[in-house]
Amino acid sequence: MRYAVIMAGGSGTRLWPLSRQGEPKQLLRLIGGKSLLRLAYERVAPVVGAGHVLVCTGAAYAGEVLAQLPEISPQNLLGEPVGRDSLNAVAWPVAVLAARDPQAVVAMVTADQLIEPVELFGQRLKTAFEVAEKDADALVTFGVVPDGPQTGFGYLHRGATVAGFDQVSEVIEFKEKPDAQTAQRYLGSGEYWWNSGMFVWQAATLLRQLQALKPATHEAVLRLAAHPDQLATIYPELEKTSVDFAVMEPVSRGQGSAHVVAVALDSRWADVGSFASLYTELPHDDSGNAVQGSVVADDTTGCLLINAEPDGSVLAVTGLRQMVVVRTSTATMACPMEASQQVKGLSLRVARDIDPALA
Repeated sequence: MRYAVIMAGGSGTRLWPLSRQGEPKQLLRLIGGKSLLRLAYERVAPVVGAGHVLVCTGAAYAGEVLAQLPEISPQNLLGEPVGRDSLNAVAWPVAVLAARDPQAVVAMVTADQLIEPVELFGQRLKTAFEVAEKDADALVTFGVVPDGPQTGFGYLHRGATVAGFDQVSEVIEFKEKPDAQTAQRYLGSGEYWWNSGMFVWQAATLLRQLQALKPATHEAVLRLAAHPDQLATIYPELEKTSVDFAVMEPVSRGQGSAHVVAVALDSRWADVGSFASLYTELPHDDSGNAVQGSVVADDTTGCLLINAEPDGSVLAVTGLRQMVVVRTSTATMACPMEASQQVKGLSLRVARDIDPALA
């Protein structure tokens, strides 16, 4: 059977103070009144069915996740007691599903991206399932067809087309985030796709690679699947590392028994990882401002202005150009749009110098 796991951990500190402890960005209703989590669910549920969608998130967010996704049964919500990076957010749900259904084929998707049109993503997801079902040695990922020389994403160097699937290619190697010149070369060659961080595989295939490459993690997640009551003691001791570093990259280099292929995701794909990227996803007024909440803007253009205070207070600005101003009940943050990637560091400083509860 086919399943989808939405990876909805992380805190999204580049969207501070909107996103903070207890209220991560994937749960914020930022896009048309919907959260990124809800949008991720609506992308995968039509393909696998509501009963086959799981969510892996922080245990502290379990109640809000179930409130936003009433279609999800509590047994399909896996709450991490602590964050241990993407390998464990992948390996634990796969082990749980393998215990429930040894024939499970699993899509691992993220909850912090926008992908449009949804129908095209659904088609590509079905293709990925077909590849994984046909080839028990395939670890399938999605390669986003680039529309520019982006330096903020990792890349996949693709090779030969997989027989029978004109939208699927072998992956020769993974590439780290490039400098501008290298990114331009990647784009010009036509041989590179952006690494989406989403995967499809047979549960048994992923577990075989874990057993070969990360045997301690393999043994631990099998114990967790058999003994969920031991989560609080086993999970915090898991090795903290990414699934790319631990599995995907080594397999692409010939380690393990599998091979990596990528399905072309030739759609609009946005990683909402900063206020600058959020600004591009929101509607703009005649002055190019993206505004949410009670805001008065005079002689202001090209700004992201968010007032998340629910008490009727107003955010008033004048004479601003290309700025981000965000007001919440506990903090106000302002920065140039071009400096929005630095907000994470700012939130850490607030936690260190003022109060950890504010970050």
